[in-house]
Amino acid sequence: MTIHQFQPDLPPPANTIGTVGWLRKNLFNGPVNSIVTIVLGYLLFWLLWNIFDWAFLKADWIGTTRDACSKEGACWVFIKERWGQFMYGFYPEEQLWRPRLFYITLAIFTALLAYEKTPKRFWIWLFFVNIYPFIIGALLYGGIFGLEVVETHKWGGLLVTLIIALVGIVVSLPIGIALALGRRSEMPIIRSICTVYIEIWRGVPLITVLFMASVMLPLFLAEGSETDKLIRALIGVVMFSAAYMAEVIRGGLQAIPKGQYEAADALGLTYWKKMGLIILPQALKITIPSIVNTFIGLFKDTSLVLIIGMFDVLGIGQAANTDPEWLGFATESYVFVALVFWVFCFGMSRYSIWLENKLHTGHKR
Repeated sequence: MTIHQFQPDLPPPANTIGTVGWLRKNLFNGPVNSIVTIVLGYLLFWLLWNIFDWAFLKADWIGTTRDACSKEGACWVFIKERWGQFMYGFYPEEQLWRPRLFYITLAIFTALLAYEKTPKRFWIWLFFVNIYPFIIGALLYGGIFGLEVVETHKWGGLLVTLIIALVGIVVSLPIGIALALGRRSEMPIIRSICTVYIEIWRGVPLITVLFMASVMLPLFLAEGSETDKLIRALIGVVMFSAAYMAEVIRGGLQAIPKGQYEAADALGLTYWKKMGLIILPQALKITIPSIVNTFIGLFKDTSLVLIIGMFDVLGIGQAANTDPEWLGFATESYVFVALVFWVFCFGMSRYSIWLENKLHTGHKR
């Protein structure tokens, strides 16, 4: 028996493990890196401190006019006074309970779909996709059950942003799946139609699609048959987003091993059973990051509706900046709008990660 066999196993040095070890290895592993780390750390601290000082310590929160705001900090009084426009646009004040009910029900459905122990989540999702949009559309527009009609040109702010994003997301996904299946179809006519559709819409900017839907399309319609501007914008967004969604889904279909198709054929399954029970569930699972990334891009692209005269949350912010009573506070407006977009986009990205982990079945690397 040798002497080293009696030596106890010692833990590694404290300065090589944990936070200290990571700092020494990555940020302070030499004189140059140490100096760069200190300089960049100081600049980052200085930047964050000035932002915090401007946004919170020296900010003005109380008041009703610009006279309540100083020049040193942020004037959140401006956002407070324009809160209704940011949330609802120019929706009639006496009817604000309708968009508020929309926000509440949307939050409830989102919580139910995200809560892991929610029973019958599939049925909730079917209701949310197939029935809920029509109920909300009738609630917000009115004209039935004694509700006052509120024209869509009075809608605005976050209300329009969410309506366009939700309709685009909910409708473009099934259309994109159909287009992806059609592009991989063995029938030449179906494959050609789907391919032409996808390539045409992917080759046109969304801003052009919105312009055509709002300005050019009415010129080709018969007099008196003009549709609502919001409806035209929704159709343009859905058709545009569906083309991109189709390519995402097609990538997932191509990633499925050939053996899965052959196994389904060996079982004697029909085409739709093969796709619905075996291929599509796997393809959708592996393309979750790409699908959610497309949804996030669509949510941010809703700001383009300003070009056709619709005021989403960004459009309302820009309109508020031109108010003579509040000139000079554009920074607060853009910061608030950026925060709104970040909250929703970050929430979608986190939900994507949660869904990936929940559907993980042992094939993740």
